[in-house]
Amino acid sequence: MALYHPELGFYETGGAAGRGGDFLTSPEVGPLFGAVLARALDSWWRDLGEPSSFTVVEAGAGRGTLATSILAAAPACRPALRYVAVERSGALRAELPEGVEPAAAMPDEPFVGVVLANELLDNLPFGLLERQPEGWAEVRVTEELVETLVPVDDPIEGRLAPGAPVGNRIPTQRAAGACVDRALALVRSGRVVVIDYADTTPSMAVRPWTEWARTYRGHGRGGSPLADLGTQDITCEVAVDQLPVPTSDRSQAEFLEAHGIDDLAREARHAWEQRAHVGDLQALVARSRAHEAAALTDTTGLGAFRVLEWACGVDLDG
Repeated sequence: MALYHPELGFYETGGAAGRGGDFLTSPEVGPLFGAVLARALDSWWRDLGEPSSFTVVEAGAGRGTLATSILAAAPACRPALRYVAVERSGALRAELPEGVEPAAAMPDEPFVGVVLANELLDNLPFGLLERQPEGWAEVRVTEELVETLVPVDDPIEGRLAPGAPVGNRIPTQRAAGACVDRALALVRSGRVVVIDYADTTPSMAVRPWTEWARTYRGHGRGGSPLADLGTQDITCEVAVDQLPVPTSDRSQAEFLEAHGIDDLAREARHAWEQRAHVGDLQALVARSRAHEAAALTDTTGLGAFRVLEWACGVDLDG
């Protein structure tokens, strides 16, 4: 409700990613992220034997920044490509670019291709459990927006963190797991790819919960998730062990390097060296791309995000 209420929700009243928004994601750093994803899509399309119909469903597409960059990179699969941009927010859906198919929900029919979700799972509703001396309690919220603890019997999430100290919390991310299950059921042949900041339940159980359940607005940290509802983003690191077991789990830096970001950055640096004395738009774009590569693969920042992949009817080797 805080994020998607039609009149008061954060995403319906102007909240968004981007330099003019409230936070930056990899696509908003610049077009390089989308260019590398375009190379990845080509690789996956070829793995499938270059089918004449290749569907990419981007779940949580926002205003279409990633879709724009992917299409601008002119992937080889473009003639076969059907790009579906799924965005729950009507306000953001209205800003999607031409060349994509806007949708408010995931498709109904299975397809050959890819489900892609960049920083989506962290935005799905999550619950909280708190370790008490006698067991686990669920953290609920009253109508007055006050926390209250309700004892629960042996929750599966609690069994994932048996060493949690008394008073510490863990997330319950059943909506995220259901989202992945839904995506896996849709892809007849291809893969599901999720990019997000992630951890495991045991690790989160020994960290302060406000480190992994965060709010953002105006490119800074916000307040309590219960404060100023509708004016800030609410997000939670993804507990990988609460999802279906992925076929591949690697850092964003490793993923981008596997799909050629170093080659693209090298080309950009060469172009900058050749045209720096001119200082024209082409030179400035090249310099920007080199800086983007560093930001996207920085292992203390975006490069530390996890890229989770699930193979559907194919061998995962790229």
